Amino acid sequence: MSGDQAIREAALAARDAAFAIAALPTQRKRDLLQAMAAALQSHATQILAANAHDMAAAADTMSTAMRDRLHLDPARLDGMVAAVREIAGLPDPVGRVTRSEQRPNGLRIERVRIPLGLIAMIYEARPNVTADAAALCLHAGNAVMLRGGSEALHSNRAIANVLRRVLQEHALPQAAITLVEDLRRETMLQLLQLRDVVDLAIPRGGEGLIQFVAEHARVPVIKHYRGVCHLYVHDDADIDAAMRLLIDGKCTRPSACNALETLLVHANIAAEFLPRACAALRERGVELRGCARSRALVAGMAAASDADYASEFLDLIIAVRVVDDLDAALAHIAQHGSDHTEVIATRDSLSADRFVRALRSAVVMVNASSRFADGGELGLGAEIGISTTRLHAYGPMGAESLTIERYVVRGDGQTRHSAPI
Repeated sequence: MSGDQAIREAALAARDAAFAIAALPTQRKRDLLQAMAAALQSHATQILAANAHDMAAAADTMSTAMRDRLHLDPARLDGMVAAVREIAGLPDPVGRVTRSEQRPNGLRIERVRIPLGLIAMIYEARPNVTADAAALCLHAGNAVMLRGGSEALHSNRAIANVLRRVLQEHALPQAAITLVEDLRRETMLQLLQLRDVVDLAIPRGGEGLIQFVAEHARVPVIKHYRGVCHLYVHDDADIDAAMRLLIDGKCTRPSACNALETLLVHANIAAEFLPRACAALRERGVELRGCARSRALVAGMAAASDADYASEFLDLIIAVRVVDDLDAALAHIAQHGSDHTEVIATRDSLSADRFVRALRSAVVMVNASSRFADGGELGLGAEIGISTTRLHAYGPMGAESLTIERYVVRGDGQTRHSAPI
């Protein structure tokens, strides 16, 4: 069988499995996901050994940010298990009636959530995505084809094998979780052409991968190109609170897409805030790149270029700019932002409301860290990705984002026009 035919046959099997998953009642899905969480926990040693194999191979070939995304340890594996358990306990989105009204002619019009069908998940590095995506798709009544990167093949295979065994034990088709192990680009291209089989593609990884998927797919794509996240410190901000937002947002996991990449500071507070903030960042190994006004207040800061202000560093680097007011901060974000996550530190509710209304970003934070822009932190259990594409889903995507609404019309024989009997 040719490579093209093999991927099509795998997709067709996954699509057929999606019908079986869509028919599952809520409690059976909960039991399935709880069993998957227990199986991941019980096979932790094998999963971590597989990840160690991938990490060893990546030691000299991957950036620090990518190695961090690839790495699993007992704490991260526990987090993966906890996410699957949390997803199992969430409300079932399938069959939920989101709107119901009765028309004057007696028709009852309902909008009801149903599964999307077959999801193609294309991702790099993060092996936790294998478990998160599988659990979210199953909870939403979908099947999933998982195409991870070669750097995480052993980790992804170990996790997927555990999950597929649980499907088998529950008398469900293993094809509902299909791991694509043929990682040639040609195979991915073929998968992205299957518009009669695949209902949605979700790429998750570097900008190059997402651009490639968006340009070559013939199936619908939800994408998130970059996370150029800003913290704007208004002139009435609580300095201590703003410091906490900055350090947490930049330093706790700089390789994450919700990490801060740019600090904007109101000119009225810059002389007080910037020296202290930059000293704290430097203590944590952060490289500073700033505008002329920033460099006048902080010695030794490198000059920032326009490219720096548009960069997703994914590293201990931050761009800094002093701005005249809220309007200037909003203008900077409009020019350089990526519609991911923006944060304002302020004690003025009017300024906060204006910041929220003026931005179209997927997540806007008022006096809260950008690191909360995460499905797990926002109550979704986990996320299959963060959409910055304004389609049916925007922002962190949980199980509900893997369903769509359809109309169900209930009547008792009404016709639009009079007709002879």
